[in-house]
Amino acid sequence: MNFGGRADEATATGILDRALDAGVTLVDTADVYGHDPADMMVGQGRSEEILGRALERGGRRGRVVLATKAFFPTSGDPNDQGSSRRHLITACEASLRRLRVDHIDLFQLHHPSNDVPIDETLRALDDLVRAGKVRYLGTSAFGAWQIVESLWASATLGLHRFVTEQPPYHLLDRRAERELVPMARSHGIAVLPWSPTAGGFLTGRYRRGQPPPAGSRFDTFWAGGRDEQFTDPAFDVLDVVVALAAEKGCTPAQLALAWCAAQPGITAPIIGPRTLEQLEDSLGALDVTITADDTARIDAVAPPGRATVPYYGADGFAWTTWGPHTHHWP
Repeated sequence: MNFGGRADEATATGILDRALDAGVTLVDTADVYGHDPADMMVGQGRSEEILGRALERGGRRGRVVLATKAFFPTSGDPNDQGSSRRHLITACEASLRRLRVDHIDLFQLHHPSNDVPIDETLRALDDLVRAGKVRYLGTSAFGAWQIVESLWASATLGLHRFVTEQPPYHLLDRRAERELVPMARSHGIAVLPWSPTAGGFLTGRYRRGQPPPAGSRFDTFWAGGRDEQFTDPAFDVLDVVVALAAEKGCTPAQLALAWCAAQPGITAPIIGPRTLEQLEDSLGALDVTITADDTARIDAVAPPGRATVPYYGADGFAWTTWGPHTHHWP
């Protein structure tokens, strides 16, 4: 998400090269990534463009499961948004051009919508699969009932179905454990959580009663949600994370990421490094083991299935606060 925005092309390319050398195989982007944090409409698509050039130069396209997403507007055109047939097909073709590829491995709906019947959306996505432009289909920020509805429609109409879901899921918001994760395990849906460190809150760089460091994500990109997330219960969870990390000789971010990856039903947490140092720190989570005692101590302050801090926005599915401005998406 930072590629083309808070991370310039040279930095982004270095991060990608190191990640692939370390064995990372899934690269996830979206047509709206790479924007200016102060204006969601400026620079959209740059993340895809940077990835396209980097993968082409390195000749590594075949090693990567390449994923992107569509739903949010990339222009002021009122038809350039949502999950209609018109928009999804146009968005997919634009992503193919920016990524410099002939197919996308995983094409995902970036957000649910009740404005378009699910059968129209699924038929459009099915056409993209049958045309060879897309290999697999997924969702992001969908409710369990919406995915089940889509699975029913796919089975009834003989259409390709969703096989992945990207929910916000971390120690401060575990509501996905109530219905989403059990549903996914029952129906063979891969869960790819975004923001496993709660937007960086669980990295330990924030302090109770103090403003966020200048330039940090909560100082810039997610500043509008700071008051809701910088609560005493949230810092109580952070205190346990910091203590456990010190005992294990790892960083708080590694502890939070390792916890997320170790949860039942979780396929692959998504990281969003802005610097090479952040990537290296995330890779270190692979060496962290979460024990039963660790789990008990974490559960005592971050109860399973509950939200210590509600990281879902007013729409019930995902944040609607971005940087200094608030955008209410359709």
